[in-house]
Amino acid sequence: MTVAGRWMQAVSTWADMVKFAHSIFALPFALVAAFLAARHLDGRDLPHWGHVALVVWCMVGARSAAMTFNRIVDAQLDARNPRTAKRPIPAGRMSMAAAWLMFGLSAVTFGLGCLGFYVYFGNAWPMLLSGPVLLYLCGYSLTKRFTAWSHFYLGSAIAFSPVAAWLAIDPASVGWTAVILMITVACWIGGFDIIYACQDIDVDREEGLYSLPSRLGPARALLIARVAHVITVAGLLAVGRLESMGTIYYAGVGVTAVLLAVENALVRPHDYRNVTLAFFTVNGVISVLLGLAAITDVVLSA
Repeated sequence: MTVAGRWMQAVSTWADMVKFAHSIFALPFALVAAFLAARHLDGRDLPHWGHVALVVWCMVGARSAAMTFNRIVDAQLDARNPRTAKRPIPAGRMSMAAAWLMFGLSAVTFGLGCLGFYVYFGNAWPMLLSGPVLLYLCGYSLTKRFTAWSHFYLGSAIAFSPVAAWLAIDPASVGWTAVILMITVACWIGGFDIIYACQDIDVDREEGLYSLPSRLGPARALLIARVAHVITVAGLLAVGRLESMGTIYYAGVGVTAVLLAVENALVRPHDYRNVTLAFFTVNGVISVLLGLAAITDVVLSA
């Protein structure tokens, strides 16, 4: 195999390791925040194309760095878990050195994107906060070792994305909408991460790890997930009211509420056969559909 071929294979393996395609979960919310923030800029109703490109750049870089770090620090745990033993690092398809290299490249990618907001738009906030944000994102990988509420730490970490995007577009208008959007995303992510964690109850207990399903039992944990998703819908309605959103947005929220109900109905205590469907498929549809509905609403009202 040629050098180029080996490099492409390594990149493909890394993309599989960090589930690159799952960037879709948080990216639409960051873009929604960018479009909402742009309405507060003087002389603009929509974000500059450079704003959108840099938001996507930073989102992909930050998430890739955080996921790579997670795979590195959890490599030994993954090797002892039958569900995760085939991941690239424990399976020997990617060396630890290569993983650290990809982490470094992803972190630099994120940093350059944050710098871009300063260079092209004169906004230094993304650059100044890039280090603390990346540290917080990577911190999630350690939380399962000491708190059962790690699901909501993950949710809060990902929920930085809409606030960060808003701050990157128009720092002066960051307010209640951005805060409520952050809480909304944190509850959505935290809720479906609880559902996902039900698969690993036995392993978490054997390893002495913390998760709500392993510590409280699946029934109580899934109840918390349902409450979190009720808060998610309430948050989306509050954002719509604060930003005077239209029919298309509220239609998206309505479909989201139905999909969240379906998601929670798919997984029951001691019956986790539909976790993959609930976690990946339903949530992927929610993020894309809601993002398109919100952005379309903003564009049509511009």
